[in-house]
Amino acid sequence: MSRSQQKWLDLGYDTALWIFNIMLEVFFREIRPRGAHKIPRTGPVIFVAAPHANQFVDPLIVMRECGRRVSFLIAAKSMKQKAIGFLARVIHAIPVIRPQDLATKGKGRVTLLNPKTDPLRLVGIDTQFMTQFKPGYSVVLPGNAGKLPVVKVISDTEIELKSEVREEKALKVLTSAEGSAYKCLPLVDQEEVYERVYAELNNGECITIFPEGGSHDRAEMLPLKAGVTIMALGAMAKYPGLDVKIVPCGLNYFHAHRFRSRAVIEFGNPITVPAELIEKFEKGGSEKREACGTLLDNIYYGLKSVTVNAPNDQTLMVIQAARRLYKPANRRLHIAQVVDLNRRFVIGYNLYKDDPKIIELKRNVLAYNQLLKYHGLQDHQVPDINLREWRTFFLLVQRFFILIVWGLLAFPGAILNMPIMVVAKVLSYFKAKEALASSSVKVRGRDVLATWKFLVGLILIPTLYGLYTLIVFAFAMKTDWSWIKVCVVSLATWNLLPFVSYASMRFGENGMDVYKSLRPLYVALVDPDSTQNLRQNREKLSQEITEIINDYGPKVFGDFDPDNVFRNDPSGSRESVSELGEGGKTFSQILASRFFNNKKALDWLDDRNIFNLTKQEEEEEDVLHFLDKHSGMISGGSASEPEMVTKRNGRRTRKMAGMTSTATPDKDNYSEKDSKKEQ
Repeated sequence: MSRSQQKWLDLGYDTALWIFNIMLEVFFREIRPRGAHKIPRTGPVIFVAAPHANQFVDPLIVMRECGRRVSFLIAAKSMKQKAIGFLARVIHAIPVIRPQDLATKGKGRVTLLNPKTDPLRLVGIDTQFMTQFKPGYSVVLPGNAGKLPVVKVISDTEIELKSEVREEKALKVLTSAEGSAYKCLPLVDQEEVYERVYAELNNGECITIFPEGGSHDRAEMLPLKAGVTIMALGAMAKYPGLDVKIVPCGLNYFHAHRFRSRAVIEFGNPITVPAELIEKFEKGGSEKREACGTLLDNIYYGLKSVTVNAPNDQTLMVIQAARRLYKPANRRLHIAQVVDLNRRFVIGYNLYKDDPKIIELKRNVLAYNQLLKYHGLQDHQVPDINLREWRTFFLLVQRFFILIVWGLLAFPGAILNMPIMVVAKVLSYFKAKEALASSSVKVRGRDVLATWKFLVGLILIPTLYGLYTLIVFAFAMKTDWSWIKVCVVSLATWNLLPFVSYASMRFGENGMDVYKSLRPLYVALVDPDSTQNLRQNREKLSQEITEIINDYGPKVFGDFDPDNVFRNDPSGSRESVSELGEGGKTFSQILASRFFNNKKALDWLDDRNIFNLTKQEEEEEDVLHFLDKHSGMISGGSASEPEMVTKRNGRRTRKMAGMTSTATPDKDNYSEKDSKKEQ
């Protein structure tokens, strides 16, 4: 590619980024980067981002904050959508064909006749294996029961599996009297994708990959796929001397799908690929798999240091309540500090969750949340109701009139942008239903909501403002104004509309803040005894949480200080993270060096158990991608049934945190590692 062509491509990228920046500033109330100083300014970099909870908005935030031009891996299926495909090409996205996008419904049913005497022979009923399967293809069972690689097609009704079926769920459906439905998953050669990635890295460019393989709206990360390790090791093996850095990137949202929400993007320490892993990769076979597995472990721990992972919404709700009530943290925190504190609390909770004190504390926190729900309040509003009756009354009246003023100021923008809001809401709702129906990973499909709201705004805002300008122009033409005046008025309309809309939006935000403050004042006025009891319960619970955290904190974190939760980084650029948060040591390594010598205890304290980034079927029926230790078979794919969604303040709450179309290629069945809400 010539230098002039590259300049035009860079200009297109920068222009798109400028437009996306404006849209992100409008959609989000705040986006706070953390650790951006760790990103290498030159040389090849692979950004590994998770959790992938906000579909196409995730890569835009990475683009905005990483300070480098990056190329993304995107599902080839998404490139077929006109708007998304055009934008993807502008920002240098690399299309990836995902096997799941090519899966077809299998004809007939399959059964395992003799799982003990003949465990590798899969028998079909009215099947056409000869036309639907080839060696290397896989049989995918319904309900995430399993994915069974095929090594030989014997006939239309018989195929030979690569390994015997060990999963209980898969055995149950395959040994049933009627057999099981299935899908045919083809083997996709990703060599062309890898070669393009190798070339990009060799040119000193950056690649961004979402190793979960697709977006989702679950509370925890999905298993990581090994494609990212093949990219890093393959590029360094093909181009000796190439030094590829892998930068973990944690995406943390507060109500990701909502307009004017908040986000934190945190960059971890760059991961250096050891030379011995490259040597093992070049040898191929088991050593190649071992190298990929080791590097995937390093990436796993790197992502662990920049993300918050809870096993379910109820746990995350308890963690957030504890963070709010913890006395030293009972001050205004910016969202990066909130994310870091949530992460620390999740670590401590998962380590001591079976302790009787923690069980009792969790019960008390849930009871307190029920009291808040009964009063229609949020925790941060409880201290505001400690006022005398006369002062409460006058403050209520004052804020009511302030609300009217803000409402009047916000009214023009609300009317002008009403069509955009309606279309965005309706279209995103239908897209969420469509995405949920086609995915076994998503819980409610909320990971696509922000994307379609964003795209609707990107298209309809200039279109609608242009229409308003034409209306003004047509009206001006009917007057006796001169051409110059008509043109000036029309241009002024076009230029003023965005400012009027933005100002109205900010006025509306202030009005909503005032509106939310009316409820606690009203409750304090009409039911002072009940609100006094609520304040007392909050104070008692706050003291209990503070005592427990001050007791257990030093056992978990070497940098714990009850008087100063966040130590300042010597550079002054950011709050430091503990040795565990930095990923320098794993949880089990820290505890082993300080407290334990018992192997059984250390096995239980393995980081995969502590951080809930392992198999999910122990806590629920969902079966996620993992490598069976006995058979070596990749099973599952995602959760089959929605988990319980905790209702809070009359609303369902769930962390989301996006690019369903973003893909991570996997190759040769390498092992897959298991892998905020409100402030």
